[in-house]
Amino acid sequence: VQLQASGGGLVQTGGSLRLSCVASGSIFRINKMDWYRQSPGKERELVAATTSGGSTNYADSVKGRFTISRDNAKNTIYLQMNSLKPEDTAVYYCNARGLYIRDRDHIPGFDSWGLGTQVTVSS
Repeated sequence: VQLQASGGGLVQTGGSLRLSCVASGSIFRINKMDWYRQSPGKERELVAATTSGGSTNYADSVKGRFTISRDNAKNTIYLQMNSLKPEDTAVYYCNARGLYIRDRDHIPGFDSWGLGTQVTVSS
C-alpha cells in the first residue's frame, strides 16, 4: 500500500494550509490514518489521528487549529491547518494501517508511510 501526501508549502504566521494523503494499492480495509510531523533535531510526533469509525484525536499543540477528516470511499485523509505558527514548521507524514489483499487466500496487515510534505511557516 502506497501513500502520497501533498499540499505543503510556505505560509506566513496565521495562515492556512490543507494537506491531503491518498492511499493506493490492493487495500482491503484501512483501520487508521494519521498525520505525524518531524522537525529537524526532534522526534516524529503524532499530530492528528482518525479511525474508520470517525473518531479523532489531536496533539495538544494543535487542538482548535487543525482538523483531520477522512473520505473512506477515496482512501484519503485531509489535514486542515489554520492559525499556523512558526513552530508548526516540519515535514508532515501520513501513516495508514489496515489490511491488504495479497491473494485470494491471504489478507495480511500493512503499516505504510508516505514520503512527507514540507510545511514552512514564516514569522
